[in-house]
Amino acid sequence: MSYESNPILDKLPKHLKQFIKPQNYEDYTAIDQAVWRYVMRKNVDYLSQVAHSSYVDGLKKTGISIDQIPNMYGMNRILKEIGWAAVAVDGFIPPSAFMEFQAYNVLVIASDIRQLENIEYTPAPDIIHEGAGHAPIIANPEYAEYLRRFGEIGCKAISSAKDYELYDAVRHLSIIKEAHGTPQEDIEKAEKHIEFLQENMGEPSEMALIRNLHWWTVEYGLIGTVENPKIYGAGLLSSIGESAWCMTDQVKKIPYSIEAARTEFDITKPQPQLFVTPDFAFLSQVLEDFANTMAVRRGGLLGIKKLITSQALGTIELSTGLQISGEFHNVIEHEGKPIYIQTKGPTALAYREKELVGHSTAYHAEGFGSPIGKLKGINIAIEDMGPRDLKAYKIYEGEQISLEFEGGIKVEGTIITGTRNLMGKIILITFKDCTVTHEGKILFQPEWGLYDMAVGQSVVSAYNGPADLNSFDLITHQLTETTIKPKKSAKRLQLEQYYQQVRDFREGTNTTISRNKVFQVIKSEFPEDWLLPVELYELAKQSDDHHFQKELLDHLESIKRNNPKVGHLIDDGIKLVDASLVS
Repeated sequence: MSYESNPILDKLPKHLKQFIKPQNYEDYTAIDQAVWRYVMRKNVDYLSQVAHSSYVDGLKKTGISIDQIPNMYGMNRILKEIGWAAVAVDGFIPPSAFMEFQAYNVLVIASDIRQLENIEYTPAPDIIHEGAGHAPIIANPEYAEYLRRFGEIGCKAISSAKDYELYDAVRHLSIIKEAHGTPQEDIEKAEKHIEFLQENMGEPSEMALIRNLHWWTVEYGLIGTVENPKIYGAGLLSSIGESAWCMTDQVKKIPYSIEAARTEFDITKPQPQLFVTPDFAFLSQVLEDFANTMAVRRGGLLGIKKLITSQALGTIELSTGLQISGEFHNVIEHEGKPIYIQTKGPTALAYREKELVGHSTAYHAEGFGSPIGKLKGINIAIEDMGPRDLKAYKIYEGEQISLEFEGGIKVEGTIITGTRNLMGKIILITFKDCTVTHEGKILFQPEWGLYDMAVGQSVVSAYNGPADLNSFDLITHQLTETTIKPKKSAKRLQLEQYYQQVRDFREGTNTTISRNKVFQVIKSEFPEDWLLPVELYELAKQSDDHHFQKELLDHLESIKRNNPKVGHLIDDGIKLVDASLVS
């Protein structure tokens, strides 16, 4: 096993465990640790004024240190006290899997950390975003329940084939943008491809809409009033650039509502508007309103059509409780209702999320088709017929029968047996020598074997994924590309060594190093590096070495002149040091 388990992680289904990877804590360099420390010190200083009160409390409750990148094992020991756990993954994972993890109270953490060059914001999920953004807020019980419930509902949302294409494109961009030395034209090409896909998505799928809700709440949400909002979204909590930008008048603040589901977002740019929820309870209210629009609650013809469009594994549930899981391929409709459904490839039948004995994907390997609805000219549906009714209509073992459904589906054959649910209703009827037709077109013929006819007058639910997780082999996830680990130059390794020496000195593990010698090397060999001189300035300030302080400040001023883009980062770093050492 590549991670240390605990009771919460033990409950995860196998298909989610395939996304988990080891954290490999020893891979974090001293530069990575310095990036974490800088961002966290700046965040806590600023966010203590503008974030929801749960944030600072949550940092303590979840055991997240300001001075070092959190170790997943340590986080899990503390998270389990609030009923959650955390796992490491490689960057973006498919949205449905991400949400399903949430449904199991598991926080997904991309364990890589942004480069120093992207210290303010990265489109790639990283440990600053996940660990410092998501984790602290889940210490708030009401918000944690919203997150769990969101995962539960979100993983049932039906995607479209275009959603999968967009996911791959976004993942690709996030990888190359964070990778060291990617040519600018490659980044621009990837951004243009995403723009093209976003402009040609057609009618948004349920997954696209619920991802919008996720973005405007979990990632970029504000709470309170439009006039005086506080931050709770992880994307804002983990971005030292956007957390300040979002509080200005340049970002429009809108009262949160279900309309957020129809508001698109662009991960490559700062957000032009943000939504403000009055409280965490209101998030759950809007989520339930949205869930009422989904096929998981509405079913019907539209639900089946959404599954067909998705070209992926999905489930419909009939009014009898029978669940059909597979890739839906076709539906015949009549007067706005489905009268026949057809899957292709491996299909399984279930009841109450448990596969029916004898109705696995091995048995229905070529697909499954069945009429839906009521019999023509008979007021009572088959599922509502008692034993006497069934006998009267000759729906009985051994009877050769012809059933004609509303809409013109005909089932002709000899009944072998029926399968009932716990309430005694027939949910499945098995025929031999059976022919199924619609307006003269053959849908099933005797040579194909036994015919299993689902019983149900309506489709009450349609959703992503299988009814019984054990019915399908879901361990099929293949990453098209993985996070790019740069081959480090000798010079880069040398810089990491100097960062480590300064870190060791600060932590008291090696106080024999000469900080002045380190500074002279940085000044001549790495004149663009600004973060280590800021850390050296902190040490000079602590030891009251005024001459060294002045040298460092002069050098930092020259960096600002040569690279104005990092000027505010240097100024903020110096301010933090000065503020923390005021007696």
